[in-house]
Amino acid sequence: MAPRNAPTARHRRLAAEMRRMREQAGITVQQAASTLGVDRTMISNIEATRTGLSEERVRQLASAYRCPDLALIDALTSMTGPRRPSHWWDEYRGKIPEGHLEISEVEHYATRIRTAQTVHLPGLFQTEDHARAIFELTVPRLSRLEVELRIAHRLGRQKILTGENPTPYIGIIHEVALRLEFGGRDVARAQLNYLADASERDSVTLLVIPFSAGGFHGAGQSVLYAEGPVQQLDTVQLDTALGAHFVDAPTPLANYRSLLDLMEQSALSSEESQKLIRSIAREL
Repeated sequence: MAPRNAPTARHRRLAAEMRRMREQAGITVQQAASTLGVDRTMISNIEATRTGLSEERVRQLASAYRCPDLALIDALTSMTGPRRPSHWWDEYRGKIPEGHLEISEVEHYATRIRTAQTVHLPGLFQTEDHARAIFELTVPRLSRLEVELRIAHRLGRQKILTGENPTPYIGIIHEVALRLEFGGRDVARAQLNYLADASERDSVTLLVIPFSAGGFHGAGQSVLYAEGPVQQLDTVQLDTALGAHFVDAPTPLANYRSLLDLMEQSALSSEESQKLIRSIAREL
């Protein structure tokens, strides 16, 4: 369980971006400290998230590093605030893996989300029964309480797609994910109909890569790309055997943007994708 005063993923990202800004300016920790008239340990503590950052301090550091990107600076100042702000996912802290909560945080602050799934359906569109069928196959086996907690958290994540200002979403799904009958035929049919209905929302675009597309870029990968207020603050989340892995370095981010663009080119249109989803549901 993470300590109550432990930094969030958002604050760790802020610290990482301040370090990246300093290094890109070719300024050492000692030089930064001298410019600001502080001890070098303060700069080290800021970059290690041991010391929090205020909006004023972010602007002071950006000025010392001569950062010309005003949009980036404004976006970074918006990431300052309480060390551990209150959010709906806090009720699951210490009950499910911390990586699950960090995914919630990344999605919550995203300005747009793009995902690609080749085996599983996107978590943000899974029904309760479908999610339960997946979590019951976890190795080692989860207890009933752990399964129910993870299901409740996964359903809670879906709040960002509803309401007055839903987060724009583009999801790429391979046909194989549509045909895997997690939970049996009835559960799978209900899940596909729910998915097709969700694709009718104005803020949601679901694109299916059909079997007929053959080989395609990104085969086998599961990618969540969360766009930030500026491109430098985008985040990629990958599923691994050890849990959620987050990527925020510029070059990998650019590569994942290109990968998702290429995967979209292999997919059917949103209208054709919806027809295919409903067709598979009728076959069950």
